[in-house]
Amino acid sequence: MHFPSGVEIAAVAGGLTAVLGTVLLVRSARRHTAASRRARLVLAAGAGVTTASLVVGLIGLVAMAPEWSANREQRVTLATVVAIGVVLGCVLFSVGLLRLPGLAGDTRTVARHLLDAVVVGAALWFVGWVLLSEPTRILGAATPTTCTAILLASVAVATTVGVAVVGVLRTARPRRGLILTGSGIVTTVVGGLGVATGVCQPGTAMVLASTIAVSIGLLILAWAVRFPDTLGEPHGDVIRRGTAYAFLPMLGMAVSAVYHLLWEGRFTAPGIVAGIVEGFALVARQYVALLDVRAYAHRLAESEAHYRDLAYTDALTGLANRRGLLEELRRVLRSDVPVVLLALDLDGFKYVNDMRGHDVGDAVLGDVGARLRQNLRPGDLAARLGGDEFAVLMHTGPAEAQRAADRLLGVLCKPYEPGDGTVFLSVSIGIARRTAGSDVPTLLRNADLALRYAKQRGKNRVEQYDIAYDQLLRRRTTLEHELRGAVDRGELHLVYQPVAEIPAVRPVGAEALLRWTHPRLGKVRPDEFIPLAEESGMIATLGSWVLHQACHQLALWRAAGHDVWVSVNVSPRELHAPEYVEQVAEALRAHRVPSQRLVLEVTEHTVATDLDELIKRLRALRAIGVRIALDDFGAGYSSLGQLRHLPIDILKIDHSLVAEQQSPAEGRSGRVFAPYVDVVMRLGHQLGLQVIAEGVTNQTEMTAVVEAGCRFGQGQLFGWGVPAEHLEALLESATSPGARAVPAVPRQIGGRADGGVGPAVNRTPDVEPVHPSHEVDQRNPTRGDQDVRSVDSAREMRQA
Repeated sequence: MHFPSGVEIAAVAGGLTAVLGTVLLVRSARRHTAASRRARLVLAAGAGVTTASLVVGLIGLVAMAPEWSANREQRVTLATVVAIGVVLGCVLFSVGLLRLPGLAGDTRTVARHLLDAVVVGAALWFVGWVLLSEPTRILGAATPTTCTAILLASVAVATTVGVAVVGVLRTARPRRGLILTGSGIVTTVVGGLGVATGVCQPGTAMVLASTIAVSIGLLILAWAVRFPDTLGEPHGDVIRRGTAYAFLPMLGMAVSAVYHLLWEGRFTAPGIVAGIVEGFALVARQYVALLDVRAYAHRLAESEAHYRDLAYTDALTGLANRRGLLEELRRVLRSDVPVVLLALDLDGFKYVNDMRGHDVGDAVLGDVGARLRQNLRPGDLAARLGGDEFAVLMHTGPAEAQRAADRLLGVLCKPYEPGDGTVFLSVSIGIARRTAGSDVPTLLRNADLALRYAKQRGKNRVEQYDIAYDQLLRRRTTLEHELRGAVDRGELHLVYQPVAEIPAVRPVGAEALLRWTHPRLGKVRPDEFIPLAEESGMIATLGSWVLHQACHQLALWRAAGHDVWVSVNVSPRELHAPEYVEQVAEALRAHRVPSQRLVLEVTEHTVATDLDELIKRLRALRAIGVRIALDDFGAGYSSLGQLRHLPIDILKIDHSLVAEQQSPAEGRSGRVFAPYVDVVMRLGHQLGLQVIAEGVTNQTEMTAVVEAGCRFGQGQLFGWGVPAEHLEALLESATSPGARAVPAVPRQIGGRADGGVGPAVNRTPDVEPVHPSHEVDQRNPTRGDQDVRSVDSAREMRQA
C-alpha cells in the first residue's frame, strides 16, 4: 500500500504544529511566577511527552507505509509505545492541573479532587466501553481489540478528563483561563488516544485527524497560559459543595447499562471492573465527605466555644465580663448555696487615664485582673463590669466575704508598676449577700448601693449592704428629680452670713448661702443637695442663679446706702467652664454693681485639681475687677508653693485652725493665743493678702484671732445666715448715728500691725476710710503695703 504524498505532508505538518504548540507552552509558562510557573512547566512536560509519542507514531506510520497492513505486530508495538506516552502525558497533565492556583490545596483537598475525578472518569470509561463493545461497537472494524495498552491509555484519558471537569467545577470565578487549559488538555489526550488507536488498527484517517486534534489542543493550552491565574480558594467547604459529581456519572452509567442490556449485550470483565471502581470511588468519596462534615462540625463547635468565651470574657483582663457574671449569677441563684457579691471600684482611676494615658490605664487594669485571680479561692468568679468597675462572686457567708474583701483591699491598694512610673490607687468595695427572694438585679443593686455608700464615706473602705441604703437612694433620687425644677418653682432662696470687722463687730460684708425649702420634703440641707447638683450637672444652673440673686441684692443694698461686699461660692465645675468669666461679667453689668464689691470664694479642694487652668481662669476674673478668696484655708490641700502663684486677694482661715488655741497659761503674757492663725496672718501679710477667720463661735476664739492680728471674722458669734432684710436691718443699726462699737478686746501681738517686728502694744483698732485712689495693681496683689486696717488697698470691704 502506498500513501499519497498529501497524507505524508499532512502528517509532517501536524507533527510540526504539535511541536510548535509545545514550545509556545514552555515559553509562556516561564512568564508566570512561583507555584503557577511550576504547575505550567509540569503541563508543558505533559505536552512534550504527548508530542513525542505523537511524533513516534507519525514516524512509524511513514516508515511502515509500504507494508502498513502486513506489519501487524510492528503496529501493535508502535501503538503500545504511543499509548504509554499518552498515559505519561495524562499523569503529568493531571498533576499540573491539580497544582494550579485555585485548585492546589492541602492533601485532603487533592484527595477529594482525585476521587471526584475517578468517579467522573469511571463513568465516562464505562459509557465508552458500552459504545465500543458488542452489540453497539460504533467503531466497527476499527475497534482496537488487539492492543491492551490502549485499554490502559483509555483509563488514563478518562481520569484526566475527570480531573479537568472537576477542576473547572471546583474553582472560584474567574476561571476562563482554567476552562481553556482543561479544554486544551482534554483535546490533546483524546487526540493522543486516537493516534494510538489509529496506529493499532489500519486507520490512516484516524491518525491524521487525531494529530490535528493534538495540535489544536496544544495550541489552546499555549493560549490559555496567557490568561491570569485564578487566585481564589477551591470550593472545599462541605456546605457549598454540590452532588452533581456523583449523581450525573451514576445516571450516565445506569442509562448505558440499561441500553447495553436492552440490546442483549454482555458484561465482560472490563465493564464489571469499571462498575466496581465507580462504586468504591463513590463510597470512598462519601466517606471523605463524612470526614469533612465531622471536621466541619468540630470546627463549628470550636468556633462556638471560642466565641462563647469572647462573649463571656473581658478581653483586657481575662476575667469574666458582665454577661459572664450575670450568667453565673443566674446559675447559682437557682441552687441553695450561699452567695455573696462584692462590687469593687478603683478610686481615682480617671486621673490615671487623663494624666498618664489610656495605655497606662489598660496596663493597670490588667494588673488588677491578675491580682484578683491570684487572691481568690477556687470556685470564686472575678469579673470586670466595665471601665474600672469589678465584681467578685463568692460561694461563702458574709463573715468570710468580709475577710476576703479586707484582703483584697490591701492587695489592690499596693502600688502598680505599669512600666513608666508608679501608680498609686485605692479601692472601694461594697458587699451584698443573698437573702430570701433575692434575684440577680436585686443582688447587683444591693452591691452597687454598698459600693456607693463606701465611696460617700471617704473611699478606700469596705461597706456591707444595709436596708437603710435603699432609703438613702430613694431620697437621693427624689431630691435629684425635684432639684431640676426648684428654681422655676421658686423654692430656692439665699441667706447671708455677715462678715464682721473685729473686735468692733460691725458687718462689712456677707457671704451668700443657698437654701432650699421644698413644700413636701421641707428644708433640705445644703450638704445634701449641693453635692448632688455637682454630680448631676445642675450646679452650673444653680450657680448662675445664685450669682444673679447675690448681685441683685448687692445692688439693692448699695442703693440703700450700704457700702458692703458680697461673696459667692464657686464650684470646681463652674470655675473650669470657659464661659464662666463672661457670665460673671454679664451679671455685674446686668445689676450695675461695682466688680470690686463681688468676691468669689474657691475652696482648697478646687485648687488641688488642674492648677494651671485654675490660675488662668482666676486671672481672667481678677482682670474684670472681681476679688478672689481662698476658702477653708488650712484644710490640707494647697501648698505654700501653690499659694505663691495663685491670683487671690483673701485667705479665709478654716475653723479647725481657729479652734486650735493655747490656754492663757501657755500663751504669751497670759493671753489667749491661736498659733496657726498667727502663722497664717503673718503669711498673708507677707503675700499682701487679707485674712478672714471663719467659724468664730465664741468670745474666746474672737480674742485669739484678734490677738493674732486678724481684722475680720465670720461665724456663729456674728450671726448665722439670715434673710436679706434681716441683714439689712443689721447694717442699718450698725451705721445709725447712735450705734456704738463693741468694747475693744485687749490684745497683745508680737509685732506691729503692718507685719513689722516691734514692742507689743495694746490698742483698739479703728476702721479708717481709704481714699479711692489708694489702689493696688489687681494683677499682682503683693504689690503695695497692705495693713490690718483695710481689707485690700482699694475699697472692697471698707466700712463707711
